[in-house]
Amino acid sequence: MAKKKPASPQPTTVFLVRHGKTPTTGAVLPGRAKGLHLADEGVRQAERAAERLAGLGSDSFAAVYASPMERTRETAAPIAKALSQKVRIRKGLIEAEFGEWTGAKLKDLYKLPEWEKVQKYPSGFRFPGGESFSEMQQRISGTLHELVSEHPGERIVCVSHADPIKAAVADALGTHLDQFQRIVVGPCSISAILFTHTGPRVLAVNSTGDDLASLALS
Repeated sequence: MAKKKPASPQPTTVFLVRHGKTPTTGAVLPGRAKGLHLADEGVRQAERAAERLAGLGSDSFAAVYASPMERTRETAAPIAKALSQKVRIRKGLIEAEFGEWTGAKLKDLYKLPEWEKVQKYPSGFRFPGGESFSEMQQRISGTLHELVSEHPGERIVCVSHADPIKAAVADALGTHLDQFQRIVVGPCSISAILFTHTGPRVLAVNSTGDDLASLALS
């Protein structure tokens, strides 16, 4: 008698939320420096993201995860409340380690010869005293795969940072890391990836409108 083929793992939908706006967004590279909180606008953005996700069914989410940084935990708080969950911290969702560039003004970094490499050849760049983009991508993608294995067939939320989310989306798309800077991930935008046994499917990127319910989400 032929053996039954093992059932394939159920797909998991991961909603990636960038943290809300801070007082330094667009002006400073904060990295992993402590003490950076959401601006008033960022708080409103987080509350709006919570409403949007809850609109998909507040009882349909299995977990809400966040990077250890204050700004991501503060963004995750209203989301977790709206989804009747607690915020779980997952270190692998943390911002890139910018090393010596941490806290630098973006207008000063733009003038550096290394900045062109950051934009055009990120796969070959390492932040002075910090992480490489390749290491960041391996970290965030590995973390997401770990979470998917912990939540088969479920929906989860992961609150992270712009560059890690962009790198995760690029990996899911099968796009080379050198093109990841072409992906836009704004404050409190929502991106969604469906992880199936045959590979990931990117459902949404940088969504900030009212369109989540129109997506073919599992």
